[in-house]
Amino acid sequence: MALIIAGERSGVGKTTVTLALLAALRQRRSAVQSFKVGPDYIDPMFHAYITGRPCRNLDPVLTSEVYVQDCFARHSQTAECTLIEGVMGLFDGASGKDDTASTAHIARLLGVPVVLILNCSSTSRSVAAIAHGYRTFDPRIQVVGVVLNRVGSDRHLELLTQALEPLNLPILGVLRRQEEIALPDRHLGLIPTAELKNLDAVIERLAHLGETCFDWEKLLPLLGAHSPTPPSAEEIILNRKVRVAIAQDPAFSFYYADNLDLLQNLGAELVPWSPMGDRTLPENIQGLYFGGGFPEVFAAQLADNQLARQVVKAAIQSDMPTYAECGGLMYLCDRIIDFEQNAHEMTGIFPTAAVMGKRLTLGYRQATALQDSCLVKKGDRFWGHEFHRSTLEQAPDQPLIALEGYESQQQFAPEGWQKYQVHAAYTHLHFGAQPQLAKRFLNYCAVEKRSTPYR
Repeated sequence: MALIIAGERSGVGKTTVTLALLAALRQRRSAVQSFKVGPDYIDPMFHAYITGRPCRNLDPVLTSEVYVQDCFARHSQTAECTLIEGVMGLFDGASGKDDTASTAHIARLLGVPVVLILNCSSTSRSVAAIAHGYRTFDPRIQVVGVVLNRVGSDRHLELLTQALEPLNLPILGVLRRQEEIALPDRHLGLIPTAELKNLDAVIERLAHLGETCFDWEKLLPLLGAHSPTPPSAEEIILNRKVRVAIAQDPAFSFYYADNLDLLQNLGAELVPWSPMGDRTLPENIQGLYFGGGFPEVFAAQLADNQLARQVVKAAIQSDMPTYAECGGLMYLCDRIIDFEQNAHEMTGIFPTAAVMGKRLTLGYRQATALQDSCLVKKGDRFWGHEFHRSTLEQAPDQPLIALEGYESQQQFAPEGWQKYQVHAAYTHLHFGAQPQLAKRFLNYCAVEKRSTPYR
């Protein structure tokens, strides 16, 4: 009961097509589970808004092949239909040597057929050569149909249909140029759902697009043709409850659903709070968790909430275990300098500024811990992912982790801060295949008072 929505390349319309199908399926009152290939935070927010279920990331680099299979089986078994949104082009992965972490890799791992989206703008008969190439490039991948996007006219559609006819490859959907729905974006991708005031109207348009632009007589049998492998037993350790305050507002919204599930299964009670709007921390907490997000966009509001900044600083200086990644790291700096070069005061835990710039730092990283923290032990090796446009004015005197690239083993500048009981770094982590990181963090939180001296 699953399909993968893949593209011939990035920007071909995967997200629009996926959201339109999800919205149409929900309108038909189907129980739908969605997944996203790769280390993405924002697209899954849109999936979850439509389906009412957390979207799960499928990433064999950040986790493992076995974890991807288990995650898919676990969460798709209770759904009537399952849709997976791919990443980049069908065969684009972590390197150019193979297709590791690509949409094709996930399709093979899960045995799920592929629907290929073709950009038909400025082409007609050549679309058949493109479709033929993608269909035959890897015979292990089952391409069961195509979606024609950016079709200009009825005549254009006729030419495309004639070209594809000899391939016996079903056309499952046709989207005209004027029917495209532009989702607003900014420097790290789409604007998150929490910031969009007209989102319900957009979803209604997507549902209409899904109902009117796809061939449901052909699609529904495909959605009913897959039976996932049963998942392995899920580890649940409930020794004791640990209350962890988790920053959740428009400034901090980048969290993998699986990370939150694992923390809760290990005994965490995650207590949401807002560094933008709340004046104090939740009561009786034993740890702090700051995910990524857009603190640079909401830097003025974060700076204005002086009481929140003060209570966070006091809690951290009292040795409260704290995990902060990317945007969370920025919040713990002295200040954030935004794209207009305006400086906004932050919590001041680390003596540096996070400065926004044009350069995008992006990619998988294998990290080696250079010292102990509330998440890692010195010498630990683990996978993460970087995705940010800010840099720190001053590097830490004793960096927390050393980074290597995925394929070339390129050495990156060491990064990350360890101070008091804080683990803060730009590198995003997925706990799926490395649950020991989450366990270590909660073990630190469970200790009421630590004797480690301030650093």
